[in-house]
Amino acid sequence: MAAMATASGQQQSDCCFSTPDSGQHFQFQNWTIKADQAKKAEFIRTAEKLKNQLVNIEKDKNGHLYSKKSDFRVEYSTLEELEHKMTNNRKAEKAKIQQQLAKIHNNVKRLQRQLKDVKPTPEFVEKLREMMEEAENAINGFKEEQRLIYEELMKEEKTATNELSALQKKIDTWALGSSAIERVFRLPSGKVPVDKTLQNHLPEEVVEFERFLQQTGGRQGGWDDYDHQHFLKVWTKHKGKPSYIEEALEYLSGRTKEDIQQHETWYQEFLILEERKKESIEKWKMKKQQEKQEILKQKQKSEKMLKTENLQQEAAQKQKAEKERKKQQAAVEAWKRHKEIEFAMKQASRLKEEEEREKKQQKECQRQFQLKLLLEKYTRQKEEQEALQKLEKEKREEAEREERKRIAAEEMSKFQERDLHKLEVKILGKQAKEEEKIEKEKRLAKLREKVEVHVTRDPSRLYKPTKGWEERTKEIGPTDVQPLLHIPHRAIPTWRQGL
Repeated sequence: MAAMATASGQQQSDCCFSTPDSGQHFQFQNWTIKADQAKKAEFIRTAEKLKNQLVNIEKDKNGHLYSKKSDFRVEYSTLEELEHKMTNNRKAEKAKIQQQLAKIHNNVKRLQRQLKDVKPTPEFVEKLREMMEEAENAINGFKEEQRLIYEELMKEEKTATNELSALQKKIDTWALGSSAIERVFRLPSGKVPVDKTLQNHLPEEVVEFERFLQQTGGRQGGWDDYDHQHFLKVWTKHKGKPSYIEEALEYLSGRTKEDIQQHETWYQEFLILEERKKESIEKWKMKKQQEKQEILKQKQKSEKMLKTENLQQEAAQKQKAEKERKKQQAAVEAWKRHKEIEFAMKQASRLKEEEEREKKQQKECQRQFQLKLLLEKYTRQKEEQEALQKLEKEKREEAEREERKRIAAEEMSKFQERDLHKLEVKILGKQAKEEEKIEKEKRLAKLREKVEVHVTRDPSRLYKPTKGWEERTKEIGPTDVQPLLHIPHRAIPTWRQGL
């Protein structure tokens, strides 16, 4: 929708140059756009605020109502299922709305793309008109559907508000009645009159029953709970026959026969008044239900009148929108004429440019064709030269291979002769070394024969002094030992002498 508004704004801004009151119309259009933008911003802020409130309410609800620790978990399970169902319905409705909006958005985008390339042909104009009508019908249909849904929700909201108000009044009445009854139980019997507010809000039978309770000591007739329960047990057992008194005296040791008879009289009157109270409450409920139905009838009647007024307003708005649409359509037609003239001028200039471009392309093609022929000729000559060079290179390599084979054969014969010579020299050297080794062994044998010593064993020589020791004892004579008379030490300074 925003894209449609933008496209419409562009069209009107283009056509404003061809109308007399274009300045005022342009200012009005800008003011309308700004007002729409302000409304959208306000709506977004309100939606965010409501969303935050909804999140807080959801937290409180989940914490108090749907908690597993709650005492009323079973009673609230039905409410939880209903809420889950409504949540799924909301999600489905949201998905449907998003799908419709996406469809409208695609239609507007397609219309924008068509407006960027306008063709001055009747077919294109007809196609553009159909696209505009399709987008407009989609937008109007979506708005109408949402309006009906909104009106239905408004009705449901009013109904829920009225029901909540009635329920609140009923709760207030119950609270007021319970507080009055509690005050009665706290006051002495027969001394406090019935509250005036209780008389104004409750039926006469209910007031009479409450007054009876106030005057007679509450729902147990002034007795304590123990005595009253035993009385009820025995009285119920004998079905109210006089024979119950003897058994009741056994349980109620502190009570006399007259007390029991008086309590029975009070209890019978209590039952009669309580039954009247129940019947009165039922009648009061039926009366309230009838009043509620009357209110609903009046509400439906007022809603019909309001719907009639809304239909009249919608008809007036549709007429106004139709006038605005016709005005916009006239502006679009003027814009189309202006664009057709502009397009024709652009087309003529484009045709001229295309002719010049074709001439340049032909010249360029001829030049490229000549260059291609020259390049093919040069490539063919180069290939022939490379073939000749390759053939010459192969012949030269073949001659070199033959020469290398011949030189290798000659070198091979030389190496074989040299190896044979080396082998002969090595064999001769080995024979010479063996002969020299034999001669050396012979010389050593002769030397061993010359130096070999033949000595006999003499064990007594072990204890005799050696020749060296004997010679040493001859050289060392006797020595004289003298006593040590003087020990050398450091000199004493003169200033210490005599101390």
